[in-house]
Amino acid sequence: MVRLCVLLVMAFWLNGPLQANDLYLGAATADISPELPVALMGQFHMRIAETADTPLYAGIVAIESRDGQAGLDTAVFVSCDLVYISARLRQELRDEVAKRIPGFNVNKIIVSATHTHTAPVLEDDLEESSFIYPIPEQGVTKVKDYRALFVRNVADGIVEAWENRSKGSVTWGMERTAVGYNRRTVYKDGTSVMYGNTNKDEFQNLEGYEDHDMNALFFWNDADELLAMSVDVACPAQEFEHKTTVNADYWHPVREKLKARFGNEVSVLGWIGAAGDQSPHSMYRKAGLARMEKLSQKTRMDDIAERIIRAVENTYEIVKNDRHSNVAFFHETENLELPMRIITKEEYIESEKVVKDCQDQIAADPSKKPLLYAKMTWFGDVLKRYKAQQKNPEATYASEIHVLRIGDAAIATNQFELFTDYGIRIQARSKAIQTFVIQLAGPGTYLPTEKAIAGGGYSAVCQSNVVGAEGGQLLVDRTIEIIDSFWEEKEEVRLKKKL
Repeated sequence: MVRLCVLLVMAFWLNGPLQANDLYLGAATADISPELPVALMGQFHMRIAETADTPLYAGIVAIESRDGQAGLDTAVFVSCDLVYISARLRQELRDEVAKRIPGFNVNKIIVSATHTHTAPVLEDDLEESSFIYPIPEQGVTKVKDYRALFVRNVADGIVEAWENRSKGSVTWGMERTAVGYNRRTVYKDGTSVMYGNTNKDEFQNLEGYEDHDMNALFFWNDADELLAMSVDVACPAQEFEHKTTVNADYWHPVREKLKARFGNEVSVLGWIGAAGDQSPHSMYRKAGLARMEKLSQKTRMDDIAERIIRAVENTYEIVKNDRHSNVAFFHETENLELPMRIITKEEYIESEKVVKDCQDQIAADPSKKPLLYAKMTWFGDVLKRYKAQQKNPEATYASEIHVLRIGDAAIATNQFELFTDYGIRIQARSKAIQTFVIQLAGPGTYLPTEKAIAGGGYSAVCQSNVVGAEGGQLLVDRTIEIIDSFWEEKEEVRLKKKL
């Protein structure tokens, strides 16, 4: 007891009040719209967008905790209207920011995607990606040129947010907001199919849970002006996924209407919760929903936007007077080594057949290349992984995570299209009052559960993921360990490190 009291007194002397520091906040919005025409990411067939329905944006919030004038910890959130964040894109952005802000820890920059399927292709190197399109050499924006545009504009935004930060305040809140549907259909024989037909005798159930909570953070500057908000919804931005135009999907109407309500300068960050098995598309009751759309003269996109906006506005009114300017702020980042999913001999043989079939079809009819090339490289990646596995059967996959505490709220990121059950496990076990899960903060592949892998189907087969259910549970457990450390003896541990 005496020892603990001494540690607490010394912690106060060295660090000020326990776990409470001033927050300095800045925000910005960067335009990441591509030059047209541009190849789009998100479907197996290649799509070239000649026009854009909406701009694409990146919302940015910079956070620094201080003890007096001494900086303690930082985080920069960048939420992007993209399908995912490639490893090269993230590194190029960090490298650029390092040039612009000397001494800044660029590993504290968190870049996540909303998963719109109508945004530019980010990768064109088979050594870096398993999903490659045969983009024409002429007449279409080159992938490297789009990455350069993105890096330049987002780096400008990060510098703006960082340089304009001022002492501010934050609050958090949530509301029930049904947007996503579980999109994996289970049949009586135990098989699962993404977007499988539910209107048949063999239909048994939908495979997993749906997370209908909307989580929000609100940030103010020292003049009590609302700077930014983050809105976390467990549903990817895929209402318009099959279009051949550039489109930010449901985040565009959400962002525009929130800006109209709260001010055009407010930066709106769209975060996607654990939603690898979710989508905005109804899996049943389709006729009834279609009738309601017709009678209301509102589209599904209108309905999604209204649900989110209403939830944000209601949440804001409830929590706006519970602002915190002196709070606990911790940010840890870690590269987890997750076990890679094992490729069976049968899966190797199946993939080899698909690759050969695609090659033969393209050779016989080159016009099929835009339809089959991405599929060929997707299955071809399994062949490479199987051969590497023969040399090292215990290979691991390095996966970057970020875990933060802001006051009573925790934020946990992952790079995957993380199945919702994992997000529920994190939220249920977290010691935080409110826990945000952000997926696709990096190069995304699906991360399915054991029951999903047993059922099979797209998103749960080996072609869809490099990490299996064992790795998913390790991700959950390590995330919880870090969150818990922010609430349990955190100051004592940090003090010991200093001493």
